[in-house]
Amino acid sequence: MTATAVKQQVLELGGAFMMSREARAFGETTGLPGFYPGYTRGRGGVLGEVDADVVTAAFGFFAPDCVRPAWESVAMPAAEAAAGYLGACHDFGRRRLAGFDQSERLAELLGRVVAAAPTPGLSLFAGWRAMPLPTDPRAAVLQLTHVLRELRGGLHLMAVLAEGLTPLQAILIAGSPAADGPTQAQRLGWLEPFEPITEEHRTRWAAAEKLTDELIEPCFEVLDEAERAELVTLMTEAHRVALTR
Repeated sequence: MTATAVKQQVLELGGAFMMSREARAFGETTGLPGFYPGYTRGRGGVLGEVDADVVTAAFGFFAPDCVRPAWESVAMPAAEAAAGYLGACHDFGRRRLAGFDQSERLAELLGRVVAAAPTPGLSLFAGWRAMPLPTDPRAAVLQLTHVLRELRGGLHLMAVLAEGLTPLQAILIAGSPAADGPTQAQRLGWLEPFEPITEEHRTRWAAAEKLTDELIEPCFEVLDEAERAELVTLMTEAHRVALTR
């Protein structure tokens, strides 16, 4: 499946800018220190001037008590925050993909996949897909990979709930590329003590991962077989160029 072949690349490359110096510089423009205010207002800004419960629902895996204060503490208008956060994404792409000379082709393939995806129940994906693309192909690759990451994240939240897991249980099992489950749960605002994770939980999570792959795979079918193989190759190389130190 193309979905499984590019999963790691999409998750890691699409989210890498969020921890970058460009994102930190954007966060400083909000006038508030720390990661969460800029991240929450920036990523959630595409939802508009909404109550924090709407942002919590869209983010899915974050503790509600973490989202509300971060969202409400930033005076910057939501649209301005989203544009600023997108600018950080673009700047990161220009810097880290400077050595990737196939960005134009990758952006074309990613754009077709993103355009073919459905939007029901996927508010963050729909909001980020509606943001204008830059003319710089390296910046476009990062933006489209981020949008594809939002698609997968929204579908994964649906799959987790469909398999009878809570978002917290899923985090405790999966963790993140940079942290184990409990550490990642703490980073997302959840408080200890955490419930024990059983084998049944792990079985349900594996089923949710499989369902996520099945839900997103049709989006790649807008490409023919050769183009899907090309997408995997180009995503793998872009991921290597951008994230290898």
